[in-house]
Amino acid sequence: MSGVSPEIFKAYDVRGIYGEQMDGEVNYLLGRAFARVLAELRGKPTAELRVGLGRDMRLQAPEMAGRLRDGLIAEGATVLDAGMVGTEMLYFLVGSRELDGGAMVTASHNPKAYTGVKLVREGALALSGEAGIDRIEEVVLAGMPDAPGAGRVEVVDVYDDFQRHALSFIDPARVRPLRVVVDGGNGMAGPMVGPLLERIGIEPVETYWVPDGEFPDHEPNPLLPENREFVIERVLAEGADLGIAWDGDADRCFFIDDTGTFVDGDFLTALLARQVLRKQPGATILYDVRASRAVADLVRESGGVARVNRVGHAYFKIAMRELDAAFGGEVSGHYYFHDFWGADSGTIPALLVLELLSLEGRSLSALVGDLRERYFISGEINSEISDQAGKMRELAERHPDAEVGWLDGVSVDYPDWHFNVRPSNTEPLLRLNLESLVSREDMEQKRDEVLEFIRA
Repeated sequence: MSGVSPEIFKAYDVRGIYGEQMDGEVNYLLGRAFARVLAELRGKPTAELRVGLGRDMRLQAPEMAGRLRDGLIAEGATVLDAGMVGTEMLYFLVGSRELDGGAMVTASHNPKAYTGVKLVREGALALSGEAGIDRIEEVVLAGMPDAPGAGRVEVVDVYDDFQRHALSFIDPARVRPLRVVVDGGNGMAGPMVGPLLERIGIEPVETYWVPDGEFPDHEPNPLLPENREFVIERVLAEGADLGIAWDGDADRCFFIDDTGTFVDGDFLTALLARQVLRKQPGATILYDVRASRAVADLVRESGGVARVNRVGHAYFKIAMRELDAAFGGEVSGHYYFHDFWGADSGTIPALLVLELLSLEGRSLSALVGDLRERYFISGEINSEISDQAGKMRELAERHPDAEVGWLDGVSVDYPDWHFNVRPSNTEPLLRLNLESLVSREDMEQKRDEVLEFIRA
């Protein structure tokens, strides 16, 4: 490779194909630039920085993390290297030890060929777009002078402390011995979540539970239906109470109910909100603009305060702090917790759902069925549109009798149905999410009408 491709700098992380867009030398430069940008943000010399470092199970992760560490050390920073961990364990390291920032070498749910880095500043706040990734790109592409050196490394083990903190979100004694199929996608869920399940008396049916960067079974992306087929079949075959699947770096988890049906992220947000409000009455709960009204309705019914937010973890983490929210959930499976530095976790939602099922004494399909019978959602549907802004304006003008909002894309709200259309950050796409409170047939009719207008 020669040079650094601007294409690797995304809205929320740095990511690219290993050997083509990113390699060890690129990560060395990222490490140096990250230290420099952190120093700017923190108002201190790079030699005073303390930075957490973690990596996932990808084949190239040891090399890529090592070179990123070299870059941080070259700028004089002290690196606390946690080794192979889940992404949220890196967040835990940064938050619990009050570090200046942290870097997680992972490509999350992407296929085997990819590598990447997720970067956070103090308090596990996302270092993204306007708040830092753009600045890192500037520093890398502009070139840097000779590095001062003199940094150092501390090897740390955060597993015990992390697991103790995660368990503090539930009462382990209340969890009954449910039958749970777990799918780690050969990612980080096995070592991160497995010991916790054992400690609360769950003997899971383990599938793809051992980290393996070859991904011999399926890509670590449970949002894709084809990657959920196995866990669904296994839930049914085992007569299990539920299935839980994680993405590669295990900061997102997805649920299959006892009938083998995927639980939509907004319905899961509503159930988690109810469980959080049991513990923190009157708390503020965040949800994203795409979500079913089930979230806001259930939050209000449970005595909480529901607040809508822009899509994206950087926006959620900021809003969690600004609004002092107890919990936030996104349709995409990101779930945020006040007592986890406002960061997202794939472990805490799994524990809360197991506790919820134990306390309610009802199946997950019954709990979600209460919502499926009242709220009829389309799921996200993409359309390729060149003039995204123009089409969204037309959608607003086409519904003059509706309540129209522009928090994130355009939201059009009627008493018994609503939709949101947002542009993709990276592609010429508009993303539609629509819901009817009348019937599935009404949802499908309105979905088709809105899609026809978008694609006209």
